[in-house]
Amino acid sequence: MNPTFQTVGIVGAGAMGRGIAQMAAQAGSTVFLFDLQPGAADAARQSLADTWQKLVDKNKLEATQRAALVERLRVVGDLASLAPCDLVVEAIVERIEVKQKLFGELECLLADSAVLATNTSSLSVTAIGASLKRPGRLAGFHFFNPVPLMRVVEVIAGLKTEIVVCQQLTAYAREFGHTPVSAQDTPGFIVNHAGRGYGTEALRVAGERVADFATIDRILKDQMGFRLGPFELMDLTALDVSHPVMESIYRQYYDEPRYRPSVITAQRLAGGVVGKKVGDGFYAYENGVAKVPPEPPVPDVSSTPPVWVSPKAARRAEIYQLLKNLGASIETAQMPSANALILVAPLGLDVTTLAAVERLDPTRTVGIDMMLEDAATKRRVLATNPATRPDMRDAAHALFARDGKAVSVVKDSGGFVTQRVVATIVNIAADMCQQGICSPKDLEIAVTLGLGYPMGPLAMGDKVGPTNVLEILFNMGTVYGDPRYRPSPWLRRRGALGLSLMHEEA
Repeated sequence: MNPTFQTVGIVGAGAMGRGIAQMAAQAGSTVFLFDLQPGAADAARQSLADTWQKLVDKNKLEATQRAALVERLRVVGDLASLAPCDLVVEAIVERIEVKQKLFGELECLLADSAVLATNTSSLSVTAIGASLKRPGRLAGFHFFNPVPLMRVVEVIAGLKTEIVVCQQLTAYAREFGHTPVSAQDTPGFIVNHAGRGYGTEALRVAGERVADFATIDRILKDQMGFRLGPFELMDLTALDVSHPVMESIYRQYYDEPRYRPSVITAQRLAGGVVGKKVGDGFYAYENGVAKVPPEPPVPDVSSTPPVWVSPKAARRAEIYQLLKNLGASIETAQMPSANALILVAPLGLDVTTLAAVERLDPTRTVGIDMMLEDAATKRRVLATNPATRPDMRDAAHALFARDGKAVSVVKDSGGFVTQRVVATIVNIAADMCQQGICSPKDLEIAVTLGLGYPMGPLAMGDKVGPTNVLEILFNMGTVYGDPRYRPSPWLRRRGALGLSLMHEEA
């Protein structure tokens, strides 16, 4: 092995520092591990030795390789022992004054050619290095926990970071077996910035009582393919971690409405209801297993009224075919009969608005989410308006569940659950491209690997259709009169022209 950095120092022997040390040793570097807490570095070294032994026991590592790895990992008792290092990575507390002090001390010990790297997830790399004599030698090197499994790392250039420093860190990340992505020094970098849309918009939906936590989770998993629903995810990461990140990015962007946190998480954090690790979050937990409320049963309906579909419904032809497959009686007259179930399929608008604009009887009007092809989802979502009669709601629910597909019925809002969340995710990603925070390619890679989304946000927008995303945002902005749904210029231009969101401008 001939790693980019032969001798590496790791300051901080917690889970993150330990993970970085493991990958650095496996890349062939000699690693010096330091922690101010007595015994922490020794415990980390022993933990890694045990990890490598387990790999030997599973025949995934030779005993001689394990011995070499353990030999390359050395515990040191003071910062001065890091003087020979080519690279020092800090993985300590997220307090800017502590990091600034550490790097000031390291700069006096290391050679001028040495690289300093911060694993910060939320602080400005530029600000951390502002008081250094050689700020050009400092860059962000942001890993995700657990480091050996989360195979993406953000390489962040501060305003004064030398290009060669980022090039070296990028090459070193590849030697770890990781995928490096390049980011500008902006709040949240790529992953934590792009991740704002999923949880924050889901919290707004819940805050408006459109649906409960479990229903929102089910909808986003079954319609869009997310592995975890937003509330399952927040329970896993814990609100004492995720809510401060929400507030930090919101404040660092000078209260940009797109990133506005929720009073729901603020209240739960204050009350200690932070998630799975304490057994109580958006779900209650028994022995680490969430107690998920059962889905409402399909209503028992004696007869189904005929169905009339609005001429303005999204995917109208597909709705007709679906109704035919389900055995519905379909009306095709210009206006519905007095007994018909009226079906609308809006993009971004609420059912109430459509009923009023199209002069439809609101007591018989129900909405269906047709943002995606029905065959591409595992769940259908219906929405009632405040005047919808219970018998019409139940008839629609029973009809669309006839083939065994799951159905959720939610309350009226501008945009269905998936429309709102996906449009917000895509819009934030498009704005990141507009700001030049990263390339579209790196954005897609970082979000897919770092957040585990079923696809990158730009690919998500292309799947829905940029023009449709734009329509959802415009309509939601009209319904709510809220600047949080203001379309990014990047999205607006591509949506207006029907271009792919991955399209590169000349």
